[in-house]
Parts: sequence; C-alpha cells; structure tokens
Amino acid sequence: MLRYVLARVGQSVLVLLLAFTLVFVGVSILPTDPATIFVAKGEGYFNPDIVTQVKAFYGYDRPLWVQYVSQLTGLLHGHFGFSLSSGQTVTDRIGGVIGQTLQLAATATALALLLAAAIMVLATTVAPVRSLVRALPPLFGAVPTFWLGLVVLQIFSVQLGLISLFPDGSFAALLVPALVLAVPISAPIAQVLLKNVEATLALPHVNTARAKGGTPGWVLRRHVLRNAAGPALTVTATTVGALLGGSVVTETVFSRAGLGSVLLQAVSNQDISLIQGLVLLTAVVIVAANLLVDLIYPILDPRVTKSQRRGFATRLGSFG
Repeated sequence: MLRYVLARVGQSVLVLLLAFTLVFVGVSILPTDPATIFVAKGEGYFNPDIVTQVKAFYGYDRPLWVQYVSQLTGLLHGHFGFSLSSGQTVTDRIGGVIGQTLQLAATATALALLLAAAIMVLATTVAPVRSLVRALPPLFGAVPTFWLGLVVLQIFSVQLGLISLFPDGSFAALLVPALVLAVPISAPIAQVLLKNVEATLALPHVNTARAKGGTPGWVLRRHVLRNAAGPALTVTATTVGALLGGSVVTETVFSRAGLGSVLLQAVSNQDISLIQGLVLLTAVVIVAANLLVDLIYPILDPRVTKSQRRGFATRLGSFG
C-alpha cells in the first residue's frame, strides 16, 4: 500500500510540474509581455521607460531560466506572483473569492452524486420507469449549462418570483445554480454507475443472494454498490475540470462573485500573472481530486494494490 501511495503522489507531483512548465512556456512565447500590456492600459500610450521599470520590478527583464526557477521557487512557498490589474498578490486575489466557488462546486458535486444515485436506484429497482430513467443521463449530458441557467432564471425568477435575479445570501440562491451545474455533471457519473451496477447484478454471488431471499434494496446495498462504486468515483474525479468550467458559466449567469468573475476580468485585462495562477489552481484541483480517488480506490477494491505488487514482483523477476 505504501508503494502504491508513493507512486500516485509522485505521478501527481510530476503532472503539476509539467502543467507549470507548459503554462510558463505558453506565456513566454506570447508576442507581448505582461509589463507592456499593463503600462499600455494604465498610461493609455506606450512608455518604454515605465515598461522598463515594471519589468525590473516584477523580474520580467531576467533570463527565462531565471524566471522559471524564481517562479517555481515562489510556487513552492505559496507565492503565485502579483496581479498587474489589481496590485494584489495572485494568492490574495484568488483567495478573496475562491470560497464562493468552492461552496458552489461542493454543493453541485453532492447534488450530482445524489442525482446519479437516484437514477441508478430507480433504473435497477423500479421496473415500470426503468426505460424512462435510463434515458435521463444522455438528456442531462446534452443540456448546455448556460442555456439551462437562463431557462431556470426566466421561470423561477422572472415569471414565478421564487428566487432573486441576484444573489441575496439565501439557501435558494446557492441551491438553484448548484443544481443547474449538477445536471450535466451527473450524466457521465450516472451512466458509468448504472452500467457497472448492471454488470455486478449479473455476477454469481449476487444471484445467490437473491436466491436466498434478499430484497432488491438489500442486495444492492450489501453486494453491489461497493463493487460498482469504483469506476463511478473515477468518473467523478474526471468531471472536476468540467465542474470548474461550468462554475465560470454558472457564476456569470447567476451574477455570483467567484473565480468565474475573476477569470473574466483577468482575460479582459490581459492580466497574465492572474491567468497563470488560475490555470495552475485548476491543475492543482484536478490533480488533487484524481489523487484522492486513487487513494480511496484500494479501499473499495483491494485488488488494485495486489495487482501492482504482482506487477512489481514480475519486473524484479525479469531483472533476475
């Protein structure tokens, strides 16, 4: 188990290093630099003397390899640089709004899992609605997030007056956008969960449990869910990127202050340092989610670590 954990952690660190390198190279090959953009927007005209001063202050006048090492060292100490548009550190700029986005994303993830579980239970235990329920995941996956958000606002806010057009701190102001975000996210989770549950229900030990008089709900809880949960959990981790992207759209539609509004401002102001920080933050969240799933997976299926041990022993034997 220790070897498995160390391998997954090492892979995660390597992925983050590669993500940082790609972002750094991408910014470096841009035809303009952050200092020039900042001065041109602030002064209204190009002033080479001020550009030189800004480059010196932020370190953009140093060789690329020095900038790379400096930025990487800063990241290891939790420093992402400065936002040129606001003057704050990137950490403070993101930290001021990330709580709202995390709250929305966490609520949407919980709702997506509940929707996927409800679809799976209805499709496997309630025969009369099985065909109808099985058609829901493809439908959910085909619905654009921004369109669904606009429709929900039109119906529940403009026509029915049940929720405010702007966030008012109420539970509904969080629940409604989270549900809008959860609907498309739940689609792949439900499809994978349903497929694996159906495959597990056909296994011999499940048929034996049924023959002994087990009710569908009892068999599902005791013999099916644990075996079928692993792949669905993996899919949940892979939807983190879509979840963050959907958060940007949902926050914009529902006028919520979060990473979505910060990203839009950073792109419109061409704030390169802030965009770098947001991209790296996204990479960290995605890698962390996948690492968490990798660490939970052996608990659900101990065969994962056993197969890794067998593979490691085989490789040692080949060297001998």
